[in-house]
Amino acid sequence: MKISYNWLKQFLELDWPAEQTAELLTDLGLEVEGISPFESVTGGLRGVVVGKVLTCGKHPNADRLSVCSVDIGEDAPVQIVCGAPNVAAGQLVPVATVGTTLYDGEGNPWAIKKGKIRGEVSQGMICAEDELGLGDNHDGIMVLEAEAAPGTPLSKLLKVESDQVFEIGLTPNRADAMSHFGVARDLRAGLRQKKITKELITPSVSSFGVDNRSLRIEVSVEDNKLAPRYCGVTISNLIVQESPDWLKNRLKAIGLNPINNVVDVTNYVLHELGQPLHAFDAGRIHGKKIEVRTVAPGTKFMTLDGEERVLHEEDLMICDGEKPMCIAGVFGGINTGVTEDTRSIFLESAYFDPVSVRKTAKRHGLSTDASFRFERGVDINNVEYALMRAAILIRDIAGGDISSDLIDLYPNKMPDYNVFLSYEHIHSLIGEQIPKDTILSILASLEIQVKSTTESGLGLVIPFYRVDVRREVDVIEELLRVYGYNNIPDKTKFTASILPPTGAEPHDYQRRIGNQLADQGFSEILGNSLCNPEHNALLGKDPDTSVTLLNPLSGELSAMRQDMLFTGLGAVAYNLNRRQSDLRLFEFGKVYEKTVKGHTEETRLSLLVSGRMHADHWAAAAKPAGFFYLKSAVCAILERLGLDRCREVPFRDERFSEGLKLMHNDSVLAELGVVHPDFTKPFEIRQEVVYANLKWSDLIELAHAKTALRFSELPKFPEVRRDFALMLGSERSFSEIYELAYRTERNLLKEVQLFDVYTGDKLPEGKKSYAVSFTLQDASKTLTDKKIDGVMDRLRKTFEAELGAELR
Repeated sequence: MKISYNWLKQFLELDWPAEQTAELLTDLGLEVEGISPFESVTGGLRGVVVGKVLTCGKHPNADRLSVCSVDIGEDAPVQIVCGAPNVAAGQLVPVATVGTTLYDGEGNPWAIKKGKIRGEVSQGMICAEDELGLGDNHDGIMVLEAEAAPGTPLSKLLKVESDQVFEIGLTPNRADAMSHFGVARDLRAGLRQKKITKELITPSVSSFGVDNRSLRIEVSVEDNKLAPRYCGVTISNLIVQESPDWLKNRLKAIGLNPINNVVDVTNYVLHELGQPLHAFDAGRIHGKKIEVRTVAPGTKFMTLDGEERVLHEEDLMICDGEKPMCIAGVFGGINTGVTEDTRSIFLESAYFDPVSVRKTAKRHGLSTDASFRFERGVDINNVEYALMRAAILIRDIAGGDISSDLIDLYPNKMPDYNVFLSYEHIHSLIGEQIPKDTILSILASLEIQVKSTTESGLGLVIPFYRVDVRREVDVIEELLRVYGYNNIPDKTKFTASILPPTGAEPHDYQRRIGNQLADQGFSEILGNSLCNPEHNALLGKDPDTSVTLLNPLSGELSAMRQDMLFTGLGAVAYNLNRRQSDLRLFEFGKVYEKTVKGHTEETRLSLLVSGRMHADHWAAAAKPAGFFYLKSAVCAILERLGLDRCREVPFRDERFSEGLKLMHNDSVLAELGVVHPDFTKPFEIRQEVVYANLKWSDLIELAHAKTALRFSELPKFPEVRRDFALMLGSERSFSEIYELAYRTERNLLKEVQLFDVYTGDKLPEGKKSYAVSFTLQDASKTLTDKKIDGVMDRLRKTFEAELGAELR
């Protein structure tokens, strides 16, 4: 939000530097992110002075040039060569002296230098309007009509305005500070805390009065909940034209382009008082009637930007006797806007329901200065005052007469809020004993009324415009904000209660696993939960299960993702397009689905691997980081969470050419596999991508159940390894051997590893050979050959009986 310092000083008489004001505003919570200069004329006309042409003669070497002697207030006149046809002796003209910097129409600087033009010395330039940035006229030099002594800075003669503009990073809750008046009101409170008393100068509306009643427009409000207060007045016989310089400068300083005097006044009052206004061309209001109501769904409406919009049944509209004219609180219509032909207007000032305006603005993808304020809540008690202020300005600037009584439809007065403030709570939250008289002074400066006083606290009435102050803690925050965080002394002693650990929280698990993956070379990504509905369709799920947005900003981001794969593939494609082909990515996020029980969301952890495990190296060839590399990362995660012994089940679905499920009992904890080309092709990915989808919520629940610390003494006795070469049917998997081995021997078996697979013509058809190692260990004694042979014999018999295995 931009705030003009000159404008701000119309409300508070300040005579100190802008930097000092910015510091105080920042201390008050209105953080000034920067201060930028503004000049009504670029460059401020520095170096441009009033000159008097003493003589003007023909250039000896050019027919269209003149050689002039010009008095610029120095000891002696200067000679200037001028090409303008209208230059003549006796004129007062603007002269850009040597060393002056001027700016062209695009803001590019160029300097005035001493030189020779066709052999004649020229010490400056007599300027035209466009060369000074004062207009577009270049027919000749600018001849000054006002009397001024030669050498007078032109900026003083033309009253060039210089200003400093604050860029305030306003937080969304501070609706009360979305105007110059609101900032000045906050600044006054801060000044009072510094023992500087400044009166808040508010624009007078005492001159408001009805000139005649020649233009009466009937107003009705259909739903007082959507429009609790609606005011209006008519102004006739006005002339729509360019605004005066002072008004244009105020708007330009805060980045607004002047349009015409009527529209400029509505924008001026919006940024002055924070109350949005709208002016309708009264000549285009059919039936001399205004109805504030909703319209039939599907009604088409052309807004000021020339775009046709389809209205929703909940959109509140300002209508005349025939048709909609304006989207209430958001945007005006093209057919009733103020133009140069407008001679009378209906001026509107209202309070619209913030929720209704927010929904309508989002629905149509519109964000205007008006909707920005209505969405956050304007001051309902300021509606009439702002209307009178604008009507007076329009009458003064555009002429005309106020042609109707001021209409004010406010059937149900909105109450202020009551809060009880406890002295004890102030001290306990702030940690500092603020004197009671200081508390009362701050409350008064914030226009918070003290309704009652007791020994324990104060009964307060909060003004309606402070929409962010509704609880006792909010009032305490206001006290601290104005009292000053910097005024709370640092404590020499810090005390805190240390609670016993209650087990790891979900974010602790996420941090641990995230660090583990980062240590393994993975990079974390953060994707958009919104996705293209076509991506969800690829999953083969019922379209009715997809969660879609009511008001999407675009068709490509109109659904909530049902799988993390698409976010990851987007990141892979982005990196591949930038020649980053070796990728290891992970993301914690949520997926969304619509079920018969309602909308659901689940937290997932996704991993994607593509490219090589490492770069080419002289000592070892680069290997692809494929399926088994990703599986090892997933198993490491499960092991870290205490879920290391999971059942492996091969599977395929739409996502995977080859896939594997890791299951705990009957629950699927993770799915991983090679991504099917049907998924990578839309992203133009031409290399293999391996993807893992972990059900993080289920993992955390199971890990949380295993909160007991597991530890054991390091074994003193040696481990023993024995190997089997098992010939099995080609349909058998190592996971079956793994699970069966642990079921057969629970005590001594520590590890089962597959270290070779053989298939070939030396084996019977339909057979393969697995070379499997078994590590045995007893923590209490050294294993004997008899004990070892007994275990291996049981394993062999089990494999033969249940898997049809044979020892080779």
